[in-house]
Amino acid sequence: MKHMPLIKPQLATTKTRLAFAISLALGVGFIQPVFSQESSNQTAQATAVEEVIVTGIRGSLTRSMDLKRSASGVMDAISAEEMGKFPDTNLAESLQRITGVSVSRANGEGSQITVRGFGPDFNLLTLNGRQMPGTGNTRSYNLENLSSEGVNTLEVHKTARAEFASGGLGATVNIVTLKPLSSPGQKFSLSGKAIHDTSNEAGDDVTPEIAGVYSNTFMDDSLGVALSFSHHRRDFQKQYARIQGWQANVGLPSDPNPETTIDPRPIDDEGEPIGNHFFPRDMNYGIEDFQRERNNAQLTLQYAATDNFIATVDYTATQAITGMNAIGWGMWNDYGGNINAYVLDENGTAIWTDISGNDGSFSANRNTTEVQAKSIGLNLDWQVFDDLNLELDYHDSSNEIDNGQDGGLGGTGSLVLGSDQLVTKIYDYRSGEVPSAEIHWLNGSTQLQAGEIDSHFSQFIHSPGEATVEQLQLHGTWENNRFDIPLENIKFGVAQTENAMGGSNSWSGLIGGFGFNPSWTEIFPDSMFTQHSTDNFLDAFAGGGADLSPDYYYTFSFDEVVARSAAFLTNDVLGGDDYFDTDAYHPMGTYTEGSVEEVTNSIYLQSQWGFDIAGMATQLNVGARYEETEVTSRVLQDVPTEVWWLGGSEWHMQYLSGDGNFYTAEGEHDVFLPMMDFKMDITDDLVGRFSWGKTITRAPLGNLASIRQLSGSPKVGSRNGSEGNTNLLPFESTNFDLSLEYYYDESSYASIGYFKKDVKNFIGNQIVSVQLDGFHDIYEGPRWNQAVADLEADGEQATNDAIFAQMVANGAVVNEQGYLQPTTDDPLIVWDISRPFNSEDEKTVDGVEIAIQHLFGDTGFGLGANVTLVEGDVEFDVESLEQQTPLTGLSDSANLQAFYEKDGLSLKATYAWRDEYLIGVGQDQGSSDAPPQFAKTFGQWDISINYDLTDEVTVFFEGININNETEQHFGRYEEQFLYAGQYGPRYILGARYSF
Repeated sequence: MKHMPLIKPQLATTKTRLAFAISLALGVGFIQPVFSQESSNQTAQATAVEEVIVTGIRGSLTRSMDLKRSASGVMDAISAEEMGKFPDTNLAESLQRITGVSVSRANGEGSQITVRGFGPDFNLLTLNGRQMPGTGNTRSYNLENLSSEGVNTLEVHKTARAEFASGGLGATVNIVTLKPLSSPGQKFSLSGKAIHDTSNEAGDDVTPEIAGVYSNTFMDDSLGVALSFSHHRRDFQKQYARIQGWQANVGLPSDPNPETTIDPRPIDDEGEPIGNHFFPRDMNYGIEDFQRERNNAQLTLQYAATDNFIATVDYTATQAITGMNAIGWGMWNDYGGNINAYVLDENGTAIWTDISGNDGSFSANRNTTEVQAKSIGLNLDWQVFDDLNLELDYHDSSNEIDNGQDGGLGGTGSLVLGSDQLVTKIYDYRSGEVPSAEIHWLNGSTQLQAGEIDSHFSQFIHSPGEATVEQLQLHGTWENNRFDIPLENIKFGVAQTENAMGGSNSWSGLIGGFGFNPSWTEIFPDSMFTQHSTDNFLDAFAGGGADLSPDYYYTFSFDEVVARSAAFLTNDVLGGDDYFDTDAYHPMGTYTEGSVEEVTNSIYLQSQWGFDIAGMATQLNVGARYEETEVTSRVLQDVPTEVWWLGGSEWHMQYLSGDGNFYTAEGEHDVFLPMMDFKMDITDDLVGRFSWGKTITRAPLGNLASIRQLSGSPKVGSRNGSEGNTNLLPFESTNFDLSLEYYYDESSYASIGYFKKDVKNFIGNQIVSVQLDGFHDIYEGPRWNQAVADLEADGEQATNDAIFAQMVANGAVVNEQGYLQPTTDDPLIVWDISRPFNSEDEKTVDGVEIAIQHLFGDTGFGLGANVTLVEGDVEFDVESLEQQTPLTGLSDSANLQAFYEKDGLSLKATYAWRDEYLIGVGQDQGSSDAPPQFAKTFGQWDISINYDLTDEVTVFFEGININNETEQHFGRYEEQFLYAGQYGPRYILGARYSF
């Protein structure tokens, strides 16, 4: 297959814009971004003073409280405890301390955030007021790739502001970094950490992290430089059990044995069970060993040419490399006359079943993925007159991801061995937290011997991608010093933002003599396999460890299987286009590439008014933002032709030879986003707020791609496809907020707030069943049906393998690659095509946020707690098999923080809790009803201890997930197991030097 070049988003106006920015700077001068690169000049100055007076936990909480109180709308913040020290090891972990914010985790650490029930795609992340590109094929940013060194403040804006870029329907999160001119003088901080991850088995038991921050000013504080850097490495292991999907209403035995079959569902008048029934597609277990390295750096240069003009240039870079070696084992289930016995619960979910046919497998996987994020920006701030400030801000940011960083593979590799020499398979989830999957082999035992392990198939994937944002913003602020009216200021501005995503995907196909026919057991000697007990596997779960069945697994060398397969499974042996090769660009595979580009032009106007009502100081902000967006999608894909069958569960798409076809589509939309913030100082300590406004989140970039893709391995029950829609409208929310805040002491407060979001244009995936000309289906065609009839007449069970053999015996011709091909007498395949669409329904989410922060005088003790309770008509109806458009991520959450800080010693314990929530709709191998994925309740304890040896030197200890919390997912009901994963606690010992 020809290796096509990756489509890069075309941003042709970059030089023109930069030239425009420089010419404006030379001719007129400029301002500070709307978010101001320190949030606001006043806030930055206040923060700098406070940092001198109070540092540590108390100082961080006090500054965060002051930011919350001074804000016009509903805003929460987290401030650095001191330069180079943020409250948590990860920015996402820090954000979850904020009321209404919860995190989703990747590899045992916080990655993405949900705010007020709206998940990562609904929240806009900005860096110093600049919109950042998402990681991969999403708008959401993976915060685990960004270090906290050099971060001054995290701001979470929960209400609409005309001055903010659109996209944060849930919230806008602004990361404010250190600016040298805001904190003059020389400052330096250097820290080192030794990290011990208790889950680690294959890597180093102790890994390093080193970080530093330097800031200084020169030339009478008119020239400033700030530099931060970090290097982090973590070695760890993830153990998991997983089901890829649940199949609804598969064929049950027509005359089940009552001694081995239990179905408690009610019976109708005709004696048929009432309701649906569900069976698992597979059952897999795995161990993944990771090595992760992350490097971050940021350089900021500032120059105050005059008292009224400041120029800032900054560069931010991130590199994160994650390498993974994994082994796995499990079983696969096709359905159609092969269910021997079963036990259902009252919901119709199989909690025990005996299934014939298919296979059991042992696999090895390897992947090395690199993320590179870069952002360069220019900010020009000009106080033109005493009452007029202008600011020009430009940045060009990119976020590249590439899973082809393994030098030997150039992509992700999966090697699947195993056997189909079995009698039956037993799935059992009647007790414990992890199901068992026991296979009864033809050798008379439940254990496959090393000499019986055969080659099944291999596959290799390379899917690099890049997201970019290029943005030019012009902001202005006019202060009313002339007219004796309540108007205090007017803010105005224009912006253009180009947001693009481009990527490609190359899949080798299922190569290397798969299907166990003929058998290749002689390729792999017994000595290549090492047998292990499951005693220490998933031992944090009931039913894991030694109680798991199977109670063994094999490991083997990935490199040795590659070498032996390449030497034996050649084209001469396999025929056709098949041969073993680790190249993802294999002749049997597929290649697609595409890009989506959005160009958004925006304008806004916002005014602030100040007046008294009955002696109470009152502030009113009123404004609106208007945006027009054009969307262009360009896609290249191979042209599918028909589906061939190799027997068993191996159905493979065939493609037209050549370089594929390009498809281009365009779309557009516009939005008008009004807002109002009302704030009243009811007393010196009591603040009331009311906010109303509209916010949006645009459709996921992947949903905008104008392409129809059909599954490359369309197994029976999984004949799936997808296509995009460039004319998707954004989610649009009308928001209402009402809150009361009581600031009863210098660093203590209590608050309660109510919020409501009425959301329209919900984007869901509608699955439509279609038949496409030319795609004929062997399944249930005349040859298939005749084979089933012949087998049943002979009293044999009609498994897929038996049907294949009978079809051949009946005269069906197998091609040179061992496949059966469809004929025009076969029916057309029914494809379940997933299409994104805007729902006509308007849905409501509302909730209550309660927070308290209390410092116990000068004792050193302090306590912080918050809880968010949300509900809405956006939940998934588990009883319905109809297509649904629920809101993912909606859940209650709570956080607790207790600390002691005095005389150089600080102790802190934090607890983060999140209730059960919907992860998403659709399962990898679920049936066409698009079943849900839910996450179970999660609660994690962390601790930290800091001790100041001197004014400059601090030693510290941190414990993360010390309660060894695990992750669990399920389908429609808790009995529909999907996932269980454990990572174990992590401990850190370190020291910090500052001056």
